[in-house]
Amino acid sequence: MTAPTRRWAESGLAHLTGEPDGPPDFSRSRILERADQAAAPFGVDAALLLAGRAGLTGTSRAGRTSVGGSTRLMRCRDTWCVFTLARPSDLAVIGALLETGEAIDDPWQLLADAAADREAAELVERGRLLGMPCAVLNSHGGEPVVSQQLWSARAPRPVDPGLLVVDLSAMWAGPLCGHLLRALGATVIKVESPDRADGARFGNADFFEWMNGGKLQFSAPVSRESPVLAALLDAADVVIEASRPRALEQAGLAAATRAPRPGRVWVRITGYGAGQDERDRVAFGDDAAAAGGLVGTGTQGPIFCGDAIADPLTGLEAAHAVLESLGRGGGEVLDVAMAGVAARYAAIPLAPVGSDAAVSAPPVPSIVRHPVKTVDAHWVRKLVDERSGLC
Repeated sequence: MTAPTRRWAESGLAHLTGEPDGPPDFSRSRILERADQAAAPFGVDAALLLAGRAGLTGTSRAGRTSVGGSTRLMRCRDTWCVFTLARPSDLAVIGALLETGEAIDDPWQLLADAAADREAAELVERGRLLGMPCAVLNSHGGEPVVSQQLWSARAPRPVDPGLLVVDLSAMWAGPLCGHLLRALGATVIKVESPDRADGARFGNADFFEWMNGGKLQFSAPVSRESPVLAALLDAADVVIEASRPRALEQAGLAAATRAPRPGRVWVRITGYGAGQDERDRVAFGDDAAAAGGLVGTGTQGPIFCGDAIADPLTGLEAAHAVLESLGRGGGEVLDVAMAGVAARYAAIPLAPVGSDAAVSAPPVPSIVRHPVKTVDAHWVRKLVDERSGLC
C-alpha cells in the first residue's frame, strides 16, 4: 500500500469519494500531499479541514450526487455538466432553464432528462444567465491565485494579535481562511449584515462554531450607509470577502475605494476569478470542483471527490496566500478562484482507483465553545482611532 493510499483511507476522504453502493475511490489520493504542505504553517491537519464537516454531519459518499445532496453530475449529449440546486432561487428558475411552463414535481429528473438531449455548454450557459451555479466538467483551468499590487508594501510582518483581519465572508472558504489566521494569533472580526446573516448559521451549529468561534462579531449593513464599516476596512491589515465583486462595488466598499494602507492584503474569493466574464458567476464547492476537473473516477463516469472540496481547499490556499503576501510586504489584492484552486489540485497525477485499505470515517473536529464576543460601533470607532497612526 502506498503512503498516499494509506493517508486517503485514514483521512475519511475515501469514505466520501466513490459510488454509494460500491468501493471507495482512491484516484485523487495524491492531492493530500499538496494540501498538507499548504496546511503546515498553520499546524493543522489538512485532512481534518477537508473531511471535518462530513464528520460533523455524518454524511457519506453518493457518487454523482454530492455528499451534501444539493449538487449533481449529469451526462449531456457530448460531455458531463454539474448543477447545484441549493437555493430556492435555483429551483424557481428550472422552468425557465428548460423552457417549460408545466408543474415540476421532480426537478432533478427533469433536468437530467433534458441534459441528455443537449450540449453541455449550451445548457450551462443558459443556467449561468439565470444565475444558477453550474458548469461544464473540467471547463476551467485558470490560475488559483492572482495578485495585484494596489497599495505600497511594508516590511514583512508576522501573524500576531496586532494583525487585524476583517472577515466579510460567509459559509466555508472565506471563514476557513479567517479561522486559520486566527489560529496563528490574528485578531479577526467577523462582519455580518443584520438583514443577511451567514448562511452557515442555519446549518450544523458545530460547523459554524468550528469556522467562526473566537472571532469578534460585528453587525453592520454592508452598504454605503455604514461609515463605521468603511472605517474598519480602512484600518484593517487583512480583509476577506467572498461576495460577488459587484456587491461591494455598489456598496462603495470595494478594495479600490479604500484609503491607502501600506501592507494591506485584501482577499477576494470568487467562483471563477475576477475577470470581467466570470467575476459575478455563482459557485458552490461541489460545482466549482467539477468545473476545475477535481472529480473522482467511477465505474460509469465521474463522481464527486470529497465534500464540497473546492471550499476547504480554497480557504486553505487563501490563508496560505495571505501568509506569502505578508511575507513579501503585502499591499496586494489576492483574487482566489475556487475553480482555479480545484484545477490546481486536479492537475496532480491520478493514483490507482481501487485499494483494499481499511477506510476510516471522516474525523470529527474537536469543537471549543468560545464565549460569543459581540462588538458594537462605539468599540469599532475606538479601535479605528487607536490604529489611525499605525502603518
